[in-house]
Amino acid sequence: MNYKELIQNGATLIDVRSEMEFDEGHIENAINIPVNDIQARIQEVKDINSPIVLCCLSRGRAGVAKALIEAAGVKEVYNAGGWQSLL
Repeated sequence: MNYKELIQNGATLIDVRSEMEFDEGHIENAINIPVNDIQARIQEVKDINSPIVLCCLSRGRAGVAKALIEAAGVKEVYNAGGWQSLL
């Protein structure tokens, strides 16, 4: 899966790192929803009308977020791993 291409073609990028980590560096146009906030903001995520690409520092938190989002019924969710791999 080419995550960069998916994002270029309209997928929404959600960075699930902490706000502090996000502020230290992130990909332009990424949405920051820390993994600990996913459940509280699940309706916001469900309202996204495009594929969702998740990133974090290394893949772990994005994996947790992916499971939570899929459990809420969202079908097209991808774990792209570390955010720097998308630069």
